[in-house]
Amino acid sequence: MVQIKESTLSFLADLKANNDREWFAANRKRYEDSRENFYSFVQVLINSIGTFDPSIRGLEVSNCTYRINRDIRFSIDKSIYKTHFGAFIVKGGKKNGDKYAGYYFHVEPGNHSLIVGGAYKPPSEWLSAIREKIDDQGDLLMKIIKDREFARYFRSIEGEKLKTAPRGYPANHKHIELLKMKSYLIACEIPDNQIVSRACINFVVNASRTMKPFNDFLNEY
Repeated sequence: MVQIKESTLSFLADLKANNDREWFAANRKRYEDSRENFYSFVQVLINSIGTFDPSIRGLEVSNCTYRINRDIRFSIDKSIYKTHFGAFIVKGGKKNGDKYAGYYFHVEPGNHSLIVGGAYKPPSEWLSAIREKIDDQGDLLMKIIKDREFARYFRSIEGEKLKTAPRGYPANHKHIELLKMKSYLIACEIPDNQIVSRACINFVVNASRTMKPFNDFLNEY
């Protein structure tokens, strides 16, 4: 059974404390081993999600993962390397993150690992479509997020909100707090002792299966 190794977390923790090219060059073998461990986990995750979400079938790790180098051109933080591994498993691969809700898996030591679903800052056309669907079928979305199985993994929908009702919707709308949202995200935190356990892959797969109706709601536009 595939699992995230403790050595992968150790590498990321050490990288956070030594975020420079010289240290990275001296520890490149550790990086390559950790990256391969993460990639192996993600490929199993992709294949497993594909059994209940046909839109994911055929994706490979390279379609979903990111370079460890940070883009620091416009960032105040000039750290060269990311101190986590992340994969966005979504229809057509990570390049479609602004088109479809998907499954984001994140490994970071310090109890910061996550499985996340939903839409992050969807473009205006998509956001308008989501709001229209909430206006018409908000009760369905509430049913999804109030489901007992859903509550095992996720709390409420997270994301930045407008301060007032979006244009075209009354302030007393039944689902006004959902309509105000500019992102629609659900997240499940995974502590370090769980992320390195043999049972973690099953946990992440089950959480992904549970979030699928939520993603489907956002994607049907």
